[in-house]
Amino acid sequence: MTFSKIIGVGHHVPERIVTNEELATMMDTSDQWIQERTGIKERRFFDPEKDTCSNMATKASKIALSRAGVAIDEVDMIVFATITPDYFFPGSGVLLQRELGLHHKTIPAIDLRNACSGFIYGLSVADQFIKTGMYKTVLVIGAEIQSSALEMSDRGRSVSVIFGDGAGAAVLQARSDGKSKGILSTHLHADGTHAEELFGKDPGSSRPPEERLSREVIESMSIRPHMNGNVVFKHAVVRFMEVIQEALTANNKPIEAIDLLVPHQANLRISQYIQQKMKLPQEKVFNNIMKYGNTTAASIPIALSEAWEQGKIKEGDLICLAAFGSGFTWASALIEW
Repeated sequence: MTFSKIIGVGHHVPERIVTNEELATMMDTSDQWIQERTGIKERRFFDPEKDTCSNMATKASKIALSRAGVAIDEVDMIVFATITPDYFFPGSGVLLQRELGLHHKTIPAIDLRNACSGFIYGLSVADQFIKTGMYKTVLVIGAEIQSSALEMSDRGRSVSVIFGDGAGAAVLQARSDGKSKGILSTHLHADGTHAEELFGKDPGSSRPPEERLSREVIESMSIRPHMNGNVVFKHAVVRFMEVIQEALTANNKPIEAIDLLVPHQANLRISQYIQQKMKLPQEKVFNNIMKYGNTTAASIPIALSEAWEQGKIKEGDLICLAAFGSGFTWASALIEW
């Protein structure tokens, strides 16, 4: 049987570090206030002169491919997860294809807009194509530039202290050699009932032409991300644990079998709550939200790459990925590394 194995991971974040103290000069907040509620100490913001969503993805992808020992020309398909593409259209997948020099191969590029769950959704899409034999080597990316959509004022404070920019990538390749199996299963869910609890309303297409880009829309909060933090937290802690347990049950594994849980970096308090409820020791849960904030679709691949760099992920380890976010969507993946 053919399995999809992650054979290389990489990440790239902008150079600019934005501390809580810097944010406190722009709005009524403090380092203590932000850390107590989110666990975040600093985050990265892009430089418009240097960074784009697709070129950060390119840098992360090249690192992942180098670590995998895979030539760029071996890539058969791109799956790009982001809610902050460089253009309204086309998606950033084709821009990454161009920057990697793969346009001559005309390989497919799929763009996913599943927000915080986007990378795991992307892994699942790639896994299906590999298992059917259609493609052998697939590049999966999560990348975001969110700082340009944030309002750095008291009005936008509840959201603007949380998010950051960055990109992460993983190289998946078909394996049938009987060694570690790679992706054992993925589990995807959605419930659109709560879509407006975490969303960006404008510039939406379902507006009269005179309103879509009107001055009133531009000056209103509707062009900024909106989040009902209490509702998101309450749903997240339940769905995170459900989808982690779903992955374990599907593979007849006890919670103790997990070597490392890599959750979406939404809020350190959510990760700590899950860790406590599922009785996982601290060394089995990887968090880096302290340094990068919430990078949405990029958070899991950035965390995977850092965990691998730090020697926390080794051949044969059982790795669980889990995410929850806008939509609401949530997902998990269980991986034999």
